[in-house]
Amino acid sequence: MLLQGNLSAPNGTGSDPAMFFLMGIPGLEAPHLWISIPFCSMFIMALLGNCVLLYVIKTEPSLHKPMFYFLIILAVIDLVLSTTTMPKILSIFWFNSREISFNACLVQMFFLHSFSIMQSALLLAMAFDRYVAICNPLRYATILTNSVIAKIGLAALTRAVLLVIPLSLLLRRLPYCESHIISHCYCEHMAVVKLACANTRFNNIYGIIVALFIRALDLMFIFLSYVKILRAVLSLASKEEQIKAFSTCGSHLCAIFVVYTPVVLSSTIHRFGCHVTPHVHILLASFYLLFPPMMNPFVYGVKTKQICDWVLLLF
Repeated sequence: MLLQGNLSAPNGTGSDPAMFFLMGIPGLEAPHLWISIPFCSMFIMALLGNCVLLYVIKTEPSLHKPMFYFLIILAVIDLVLSTTTMPKILSIFWFNSREISFNACLVQMFFLHSFSIMQSALLLAMAFDRYVAICNPLRYATILTNSVIAKIGLAALTRAVLLVIPLSLLLRRLPYCESHIISHCYCEHMAVVKLACANTRFNNIYGIIVALFIRALDLMFIFLSYVKILRAVLSLASKEEQIKAFSTCGSHLCAIFVVYTPVVLSSTIHRFGCHVTPHVHILLASFYLLFPPMMNPFVYGVKTKQICDWVLLLF
């Protein structure tokens, strides 16, 4: 009770708070140390897997192809997403270090949301890569040049930054005269908005549009790409050719499944699971930050012979 009273001291001026306090996983404070074990294990696996993936692609000339250039960008995104949040989450679990400055909170939120949006855009770009490879293979090398790949990556980054910057600016302008306790493991946009003592309707609407509409739009274009891919595959003469052509999409389909399943599950529970306890939402949100970065190197490592051979050689 004493801790709660200290943390919830109001800011009478209504100005930006100097400090926020992250609660970790409310309701599960006692087993924080035990919860940290799978979190830390997944974090280490994500770091090792993506670093090995980057090293193998860099050193293996046969992997210097458009698909693997996109995979490099995806690995960098996964590293940024995991390293932006996990060190602070683990410090909460291990050392009860809950304090985070207002500016550090905004920076964490900016990297978290912008790279999540960029991740969605990159999965769309990789779907386009598979579409060109299967539907227009003769022009694959001329369409997806290094210059085009760099422009796609820059466009994805620009879109993400332009969409997320207003979130940070809107939060900075809000007064915070209530509790400074964030009921989460990290600085998530809506968790911070709830602490403001002002009309936050625009923040809520904009946050929902960015979080759901953009991802839904990317997913729709991915679906359309695979409709065209499926039509092209089914038009092939033999069954063996169909299986061989569609098998090249296996890694990308697994990556889509790995990224979007936690998002859909979390959104469904958040909107329809009225009786689900808050710590379930927070565990799912934290799981989403670790599961794709941990799984993507395994997905592409298993499906790509050159990567698999290099990993076996390394170890």
